[in-house]
Amino acid sequence: MKKTFKIEVDCAACAAKVENIVKEIEGVEDATVSFMTQKLSIKAPEEKMAGIVEEAVKRVAKADPDTIIYVK
Repeated sequence: MKKTFKIEVDCAACAAKVENIVKEIEGVEDATVSFMTQKLSIKAPEEKMAGIVEEAVKRVAKADPDTIIYVK
């Protein structure tokens, strides 16, 4: 399953940093962050997605407080 979220990221380097942080989460098959479109895409098993998204929000907030992931 692939889900896409709006993300507020300040620069391309920050986008790359966030992408790497999300890719390190257990269960994530792939993750991409687009600075141009301000979108985060996460590919992971459906049953693990909620926990992965919650962990991504926590890790990103800790590593880069200026970056916001908008979870609906």
